[in-house]
Amino acid sequence: MVRIDARGMRCPWPAVRLARGLRDGARIAEILADDPQASTELAAVAEANDATIEIILDETYRTYVVTCR
Repeated sequence: MVRIDARGMRCPWPAVRLARGLRDGARIAEILADDPQASTELAAVAEANDATIEIILDETYRTYVVTCR
C-alpha cells in the first residue's frame, strides 16, 4: 500500500504520483487531494490500470482509495 499526500498540488500532479505508485507495484493507493480536478484525473489513471476507485469525502479534502484488481 502506498499513501500519497497531494494536498496543495494541482493536477496533473496527484494523478502522476498515483501512476508512479501503481507502476512501482502498489496494489492499493490512498491519495489525499484537494484539487477539484483530482477526481477526474485519478479516475482516469485507475481505469487505465484496471483498478477501482473509492472516494471518501471530508470537510476540507477528499481521500481516494485505488485498488488494483
